[in-house]
Amino acid sequence: MKVVLVGGSGFLGRYLVQELVADGHRCMVLSRNTDRCKTFRLEPGTELVQADVYDPKTLSKHFEGAGAIISMAGILNESGFGGKGFRRVHVELTQSIIEACKTVGVQRILHISALNAGKGRSHYLASKGEAEILLSSEQELQVTILQPAVIFGRGDSFFNRFAELLKWTPVLPLACGDSRMQPVYAGDVAAVAAASLGDRSTFSRTYELGGPRVYTLLELLKFTVATMGIKRWVFGLPNLASRVQGILLGLVPGKPFSLDNYHSLQEENTTGQNALGYFGIVPAAIETLVPDYLVSSTRQKRLREIRMRARR
Repeated sequence: MKVVLVGGSGFLGRYLVQELVADGHRCMVLSRNTDRCKTFRLEPGTELVQADVYDPKTLSKHFEGAGAIISMAGILNESGFGGKGFRRVHVELTQSIIEACKTVGVQRILHISALNAGKGRSHYLASKGEAEILLSSEQELQVTILQPAVIFGRGDSFFNRFAELLKWTPVLPLACGDSRMQPVYAGDVAAVAAASLGDRSTFSRTYELGGPRVYTLLELLKFTVATMGIKRWVFGLPNLASRVQGILLGLVPGKPFSLDNYHSLQEENTTGQNALGYFGIVPAAIETLVPDYLVSSTRQKRLREIRMRARR
């Protein structure tokens, strides 16, 4: 079956493409910038296409002949303020996907959302919730929605981002350190997505996905420090200071942390209805997987630095 992935050129998309190809599907990954994801060309049965994904007509052209569409575009921060950036990616793009599916007669949509979609004060979660409402209101479409907790795995922007920060600072004051999280492995999310694709019992269903254990954000940061084998002073900030940090860092280019992130972290990123078991998957733990890619990447960087110094 031809499966078109919108927003599949990122970290999770790589895991999902591998699962789909292994199941015998042909994948088309639509991307606005194919130069950033050339490694997809290494996957047999995968076509990487540069396209304006916000244009319903362009989407319709590429959706022709597809058996399913996977909607997985998402951002953690917008370039501006006020939620417009989040709505463009999470809501307007979803609406374009729906329109394109109707135009060419594709009924099956698998949508990857997030835990707590529609809850709290953050524009991120609000826009995720709006997208789910749009999809759920389309009775003629066969929609399955996945709501994963924060996702980890090789190439993630969670543990890797922490690791990068910790390399350059001896002290790290952490906003919302008592926030609770249940990190889920990217490979487990991809396995659920692939398994549900042709399963009619998953139509019109929403599944929450989480890992085997709940941690505070501060515990996860300390785990990262211990895994890297470095000495750092990390501590959690009180609520007001966390909010102020979100405001200030939200003004920094790249937004390492923002007020919207602060609002998102007010909602527990945990699930009491973990659907991994329903799909026969035993959740992978961070302790068994994160050291493999976090430590190896750190060592590789140190080796490169030593080689560069030796050449001078």
